[in-house]
Amino acid sequence: MAEAAPFPRSTPEAEGIRSSAILAFVDAAERDVHDLHSLVLLRHGRVVAEMYWEPYGPANPHMLFSLSKSFTSTAVGLLVAEGRLSIDDRVVDFFPDEAPAHPDDRLRAMRVRHLLTMTTGHDPDPTGVVLQSGKSWTRAFLAQPVEHEPGTHFVYNSAATYMLSAIAQRLTGERLLHYLEPRLFAPLGIAHATWETSPEGIDAGGWGLSLTTADIAGFGQLYLQRGVWRGTRLLPETWVAQATSRQVPNGPSPNPDWEQGYGYQFWRCRHGAYRGDGAFGQFCVVMPEQEAVLAVTAGVSNMQAVLDMVWEHLLPAMGSNPVPDDPAMRRALADRLATLRLAPAAGRPGSPLVAELSGREFALADNVDGIQAIGFAFSADGGTLVIRDDQGSRRIPCGYDRWTLSDGSPLFMRGHPGGSVASMKVAASGAWADDQTYVVELCWPGTPFRRTLSCRVEGDRLIVDQRMNVSFGPTELPRLEGRAIANPATDADQPN
Repeated sequence: MAEAAPFPRSTPEAEGIRSSAILAFVDAAERDVHDLHSLVLLRHGRVVAEMYWEPYGPANPHMLFSLSKSFTSTAVGLLVAEGRLSIDDRVVDFFPDEAPAHPDDRLRAMRVRHLLTMTTGHDPDPTGVVLQSGKSWTRAFLAQPVEHEPGTHFVYNSAATYMLSAIAQRLTGERLLHYLEPRLFAPLGIAHATWETSPEGIDAGGWGLSLTTADIAGFGQLYLQRGVWRGTRLLPETWVAQATSRQVPNGPSPNPDWEQGYGYQFWRCRHGAYRGDGAFGQFCVVMPEQEAVLAVTAGVSNMQAVLDMVWEHLLPAMGSNPVPDDPAMRRALADRLATLRLAPAAGRPGSPLVAELSGREFALADNVDGIQAIGFAFSADGGTLVIRDDQGSRRIPCGYDRWTLSDGSPLFMRGHPGGSVASMKVAASGAWADDQTYVVELCWPGTPFRRTLSCRVEGDRLIVDQRMNVSFGPTELPRLEGRAIANPATDADQPN
């Protein structure tokens, strides 16, 4: 297993944690939440647990979603330290060419601190309207009505974080990503960060950053160390304290860790902890009292359940002194971590239909994914899904009882964030649920998304039922239907 650079390794027991507690966490994760992708646990600045569920691995940058916000906040802290920005600066003053000609009093009262604390005065969150507005998200944000006096009303607002990124770019003349590279990423050893941009060429700020799990852990360790990294101060200690303390209330919430207060793009947690987090289970949890950092990537729908497992299994196991070594339990933990994987497609390796179906192609009715045809091929090594659209055909090998990694495509990912990221690689597995139904699991490492295709063949008809593991919309997706093409070589372009 690759080491989570740049940290030294230690045994859990040497850092005051029993290996059995970490094993209990893994058991609970696989039993109760599923679709954890990776985890790095640091104690006293050392790696005590590192785990990846195949097909995810240590080299995979993972979409962070709103965990990106904490990095944007850090950039603001750096700009403040450089004297280029005050959090009491008015937002409209940065955008005289984008602001309304006669901004109302509430918009004029909006300060950088209100963007940081999600207290811009908007109600409801304007992010959806801003993103659908066209080419200028900045202009659209400034055009939205401000219903409350800034500073008095908390509404989670990703567009507010985008405005922080836009302010940073106005001040520096460069993308947020490039501004952070020498000041944060390079010192922490973060080498391959990417950030999605707006139509204006501005980093999204509130989402869109992709990093490895070790990168997330390093970021948390920097905050745990109050802004000092390897003896060099990167962030002012006062900024770290302010950003991670409760600046505004944000409750009530049915999820207890979402009502502990909000800082500067960081959430307060129970047990004296704080975190950055992103949709579907992307976490950087800092536990100052335990001198611990937990980095997690995932594809889960219940994020509170992940934190509950941390508080139940890991937090109480962190003692102040080393515990007796337990070589047998350490070996059991190491053996378990070495075999972690997401469940591949479940079922049989073959069906009486294999010989008849192999090489066949089915022309599909019009669909939102733009897929024109689906075909199949089978061999002793497993199946292959053949997908054709207006850009040509792609073959996706589907291992039986294993994940097979290949070049992917944005097919099946249209309309999902990170579709361009998903075009790089796809992991797939396939199995027969019954004699007529071939099930394909598609997983895009680097994203939280899995897609299940249940492909049922009824004579010359193909019916594909689809679902996602997580989604911002429905997880049950529209059915695909098609008819067999008699001779794909000549009939591929004929209508259904």
